[in-house]
Amino acid sequence: MATVDTNDQAPGTEPEEDGVRRRDFLNIAAVSVAGVGGAVVLLPLINQMSPSADVLALSSIDVDLSAIEAGQAIKTTWRKQPLFVRHLTADEIAEADAVSLSELRDPQTLAERTAEGHKEWLITLAVCTHLGCIPLGAAQGENRGEYGGYFCPCHGSHYDTAARIRKGPAPTNLVVPEYEFTSDTTVTIG
Repeated sequence: MATVDTNDQAPGTEPEEDGVRRRDFLNIAAVSVAGVGGAVVLLPLINQMSPSADVLALSSIDVDLSAIEAGQAIKTTWRKQPLFVRHLTADEIAEADAVSLSELRDPQTLAERTAEGHKEWLITLAVCTHLGCIPLGAAQGENRGEYGGYFCPCHGSHYDTAARIRKGPAPTNLVVPEYEFTSDTTVTIG
């Protein structure tokens, strides 16, 4: 029976020992350095996707409602998009409430589109849901369409007094952003 002497091994090989060999340590160190390097490369890419300071500054706005008479609407800007704020009259509210939900393409009641206790204030983005045009109907004398709300001149979408789509190519109602009343005459949008 021949015995193997560890001194008789081929040059460049080491005897196997229990525990970590130098090659294992180098592999672990290389993978760790690659992981840290990958994180350093990805951090700026992920960070550039967060909103800029000017966007964060416009993330919410306060609108003073005290100067808007019943039946009037104003246009303002929120997040670089136009916004309608409309003070509905009692007749406009009654007209919106009288519409059966089965007649609507995108069924929503006026109560679902306004804040609780403030049914007379309708706040929507002033962007047609068809192709993004700005509808008419906020300024005095503008065409309000067949249903007395808003009219998009680009492709002929008609919205009712609750800014719900009634006729034309627009698939959905005008979008209602998140908002809350901070007082009886001030609303914070965003």
